[in-house]
Amino acid sequence: MRWSKAYLPTYKESPSDAEIPSHKLMMRAGLIRKLTAGVYSFLPLGWRVLHKIEHIVREEMDRIGCQEIMMPILHPSELYEESGRLKHFGPELFTLKDRRGRFFALGPTHEEVVTDIARAEIKSYRQLPQTLYQILVKFRDEIRPRFGVMRAREFIMKDAYSFHESHESLAETYTNMAEAYRRTLDRCGLENVMVEADAGKIGGDVNHEFVVFAEHGESEILICSCGYVANSERAESLGKPLASKEKVQKKPEQVSTPKMKTVEQVSNFLDVSPAHLVKTMLYKSGDSMVAVLIPGERTLNESKLSKVLDDPYVEPLRDDDIKKLTGAEAGYAGPVGLPGDTRIIVDPTLDEYDGMIVGANATDAHLRGVKMGRDFEATERADVIAAEEGDRCKRCSDQILQLRRGVEMGHIFKLDTKYSKAMSATFLDNEGKERHFIMGCYGFGVSRAVAAAIEADYDDKGIRWPKTITPFHAIVLPVKMSDADTMMAAESIYAELREAGWDVLLDDRDTRAGVKFKDADLIGIPLRITLGERSLKEGKVEIYHRRDDRTELIDREGVLDYVREFYSA
Repeated sequence: MRWSKAYLPTYKESPSDAEIPSHKLMMRAGLIRKLTAGVYSFLPLGWRVLHKIEHIVREEMDRIGCQEIMMPILHPSELYEESGRLKHFGPELFTLKDRRGRFFALGPTHEEVVTDIARAEIKSYRQLPQTLYQILVKFRDEIRPRFGVMRAREFIMKDAYSFHESHESLAETYTNMAEAYRRTLDRCGLENVMVEADAGKIGGDVNHEFVVFAEHGESEILICSCGYVANSERAESLGKPLASKEKVQKKPEQVSTPKMKTVEQVSNFLDVSPAHLVKTMLYKSGDSMVAVLIPGERTLNESKLSKVLDDPYVEPLRDDDIKKLTGAEAGYAGPVGLPGDTRIIVDPTLDEYDGMIVGANATDAHLRGVKMGRDFEATERADVIAAEEGDRCKRCSDQILQLRRGVEMGHIFKLDTKYSKAMSATFLDNEGKERHFIMGCYGFGVSRAVAAAIEADYDDKGIRWPKTITPFHAIVLPVKMSDADTMMAAESIYAELREAGWDVLLDDRDTRAGVKFKDADLIGIPLRITLGERSLKEGKVEIYHRRDDRTELIDREGVLDYVREFYSA
């Protein structure tokens, strides 16, 4: 491709609304253009990268026996009512009505649609297992779309779905898919790790994410040297050792804490560490009231709480409901004296506490010296705190968790019969009995991979593409357009490489050499072949390695062999 004929618009400056490096560089290098918040067009350079990523994904899916299909984007609401996910998705689900007033959704994922296909077509265990996949645009109405294509409202995803007779069959496919994801990311040149994860709106107790390490990634990964790895939503820990403890008193002492509602306010007022306080957080699950107790300086992980309660719709009590339950304003709730039918869930980190400071269930008051088991009884213990860097690892108990950031690229789930039961999707087993399909699902962010590759490797000049997904293998850059010998050599190398099957960009723009060099660095092609008058007179051309930031001179006649050897290494 000739730059003078191509649509490759570049910016000198980053757009004001671009927040992270990948967003800035994708806009500056002309990969994408914003249509509206969270919605982007992929321009030719970006589409070339997308196409190469899709090719790798397809090869790896086909390699493990998956079959490609294409399902509709427009989904009738009845499918979501069957599965029970209509309420679960909530406002993230894009919805619309047709001219007859029928309600539809724009597909965020395709579990319901593919289950509908399976229940209509797969009737016998002899047809199992089956794994179907597609690469398609998905839609989610993110409350705050940001970071360019990293968290968009419209994005391209590979989603696969498997149907099985047994859990053993599902486990085999799950393992094969995990290996395929690792190979896919390795082939894309992206350092990655598989981590235990939270199932979110998809469901399934067993699920893993594949994360590409990146400084500005929005995923937080907690890692222990013992081998334990999990994202922050799923990670478990033993917390941090207590530096000091609140003393137990013969009976709880009520102290005045006027207008002191937050942990920071109360701990400062009483001149104690926030760890002496225990937060009592009140929720409603169905018709039950739930009190959740965690250390004062820690954060509740509501995803964990939902799992403990087996309720994806659990919600915090409003201020007026808190007052009805406790008799006090919000900010003064505590476990002592709650109504007997209140379910009290205690995080295990509180087992190390002697005494506690808790809300007194009276406005402007707290209790000191409270002892669990004497002054109140826990209904159950469950890990509900958000794990943090510096916590003790729960898996090995004596190592400390370290935090790394990354970009979630893939997510695989063992769904079991979550969707097949809800949607009455069955087959006949070898005894002629009707059974529900055992299912798995497997997502991979194709458009997100473009941004992840940039986040994983860039510098102050621009993008540095991995070899396998670069939009062009080489850029031929003649320094002086007015020199006939230079242009003849550039055209010759350009034609030679193209005829050999390489993707080549010839910068034939009649502009200053400095502009060309800056643009070449910005778009990040791995090899820049620079042709100058002086080196050509000596039969040499300059090869610049973008990722290594190094230059070498080679013989003009050896360019094709050099490119071939570079990309075969």
